[in-house]
Amino acid sequence: MTIRQSEIDGDALAEALTGDGLDAWAWATAGIVFVVAIVLSRIAKMIVCRVLQRRLDPSLAALIGRLLAYLIVIIGFVYALESLGIDIGIVVGALGLAGFALAFALKDILENFVAGVLLQLQRPFRYGDQVEINEHAGTIHDIDTRLVTMITPAGETVKIPSATVIKSDINNYTEQGGRRTTLPIGVAYGTDLRQAKAVLERAVAAADGVRSEPVPEVLLEGFGDSSIDFVVRFWHEPTIAVFWTTRSNVALAINDALAAADITIPFPQRTLWWAGDTGS
Repeated sequence: MTIRQSEIDGDALAEALTGDGLDAWAWATAGIVFVVAIVLSRIAKMIVCRVLQRRLDPSLAALIGRLLAYLIVIIGFVYALESLGIDIGIVVGALGLAGFALAFALKDILENFVAGVLLQLQRPFRYGDQVEINEHAGTIHDIDTRLVTMITPAGETVKIPSATVIKSDINNYTEQGGRRTTLPIGVAYGTDLRQAKAVLERAVAAADGVRSEPVPEVLLEGFGDSSIDFVVRFWHEPTIAVFWTTRSNVALAINDALAAADITIPFPQRTLWWAGDTGS
């Protein structure tokens, strides 16, 4: 008769858990050890986070604190089993197959855990950075071992799984301390282009929120169907709110300056010829 290995392991585990000497005091001792380990893990996590946040990035400090807490709980669990006189090797062997099945069932959770650890080690962004991930733009509020939490300019809370974040393109607006914006402007055909360029340069440089360094640029881009097209490039503070405010200020300043210089911003135009039209 064939006896399965899992049956042997199960019998061994049952024998280990119900063997001689496992009285009420042994169970109480094991419970106390495990509870103390949990309490110590939380205290250690809090202390480590507070100490390391002064020297390291807050997200990395939080990661180290969590890993230390997990380690303390695991050690406490092992000591609790030993206080019951249980052979750890037997327990590990008996739970091996169950652990493998559990790991497969929790694949997504484990994937997010690993991705969260990698994000906190690689640090493509930090707390307070303003980023764009998967078309969501906002401020990084929290980074844990499962989720990245963002607060959008509209006051919405967006939680993105860490595994999704690590596979996505991440646009960090604030990391470099500045941001450049490009604004297209068209003027009518027949306009003095050098005059238009000078007017645009003065208008952009005087707009609120535009940095003087690097110097704003006004470049002739090409000849469109209805207009001669310029692009205006200027630098400003990198936050999302400043981006929209400064862009609006520049657009208003350009409109006023072109109107004062009697330079037309044309609307799209089409010229049609009818078949047989002699033009008379």
